[in-house]
Amino acid sequence: MDWTPQITVLCSQLAEHYVFPEVAEQVVEILHERLSSGAYTKIETDEDFALAVTGDLQSVNGDKHLRLIYSVDEIPEGDAFDPGLYAQEVALSGHGIARVERLPGNVGYLDTTMFAFPAFAGDRAVAAMPLLADTDVLIFDVRRNTGGAPGMVSLFCTYLFGEWPLTHLNSIYDRPSGETHQYWTLPYAPGPRFGPDKPVYVLTSSETFSGAEELAYDLQTRGRATVVGERTRGGANPGMRHRVGPHLKAAVPSGSAVNPVTGTNWEGVGVTPDIELPAGEAFDHAYALGLKHVLELGEDGYRRVVAGEARHSLANLDPT
Repeated sequence: MDWTPQITVLCSQLAEHYVFPEVAEQVVEILHERLSSGAYTKIETDEDFALAVTGDLQSVNGDKHLRLIYSVDEIPEGDAFDPGLYAQEVALSGHGIARVERLPGNVGYLDTTMFAFPAFAGDRAVAAMPLLADTDVLIFDVRRNTGGAPGMVSLFCTYLFGEWPLTHLNSIYDRPSGETHQYWTLPYAPGPRFGPDKPVYVLTSSETFSGAEELAYDLQTRGRATVVGERTRGGANPGMRHRVGPHLKAAVPSGSAVNPVTGTNWEGVGVTPDIELPAGEAFDHAYALGLKHVLELGEDGYRRVVAGEARHSLANLDPT
């Protein structure tokens, strides 16, 4: 099959949008070489073509955000972002919030799977975070979280800092505009905050990616959280989706994160945990640390009950 039209469109998008122009030139050269050599000729389906081209796209610098995506649903002409389809995905995915719970011992637990755009899921974050405001410790689980919008990262982080001064969390350089956009905690967020002083543990895995890595990195570099689990995937170059064909769209990173503390990011290397453990052991370890902190808070008044919960839960945790 002749995939020349698709490669031509994709190369044009890379040249125009990819955050690192010199890398874009190298990738375009590789794609043309692969096309000329007949590497794609025997590929008959869009899905298989997307897989093959993604490997070639990532062969220069390993950018995991840079890929060709197969879509079962037909992609309309123009912008590859379909707000209606995205809204359905967000709604049917629980708005990216899988679980919000007060665990025994007054430890808060928030399990997330994606960071949707605040316009689509911000109200759910605003509903979830105040429920955890009075817990003594927070476990923020991003082990299954594959990323999303930096604005949602800012919204969640707002509840973990004080109201003033605002905290600069991240910046993103955008190649098309040449501008650098800053992301800060917000001056106002509805409901009570968890606040800036109580312990926060962020659980990570080798599947934690993109915006979820940003949350872990932002909180870690600001000394606001302890990261527990596995080194993350290493994707710090956000971008947009562009239509390549009726069932193909390209994810082309046009930006690069710049942390205000380190001056760099986690691209290609991932976020290194403060406490490195297999992902399956991260929760128990963080929960145990949280319970030990709770027991240090004393047993005055109703804390006697909370301390009892904490001792019971600590005794029943897997000692491994």
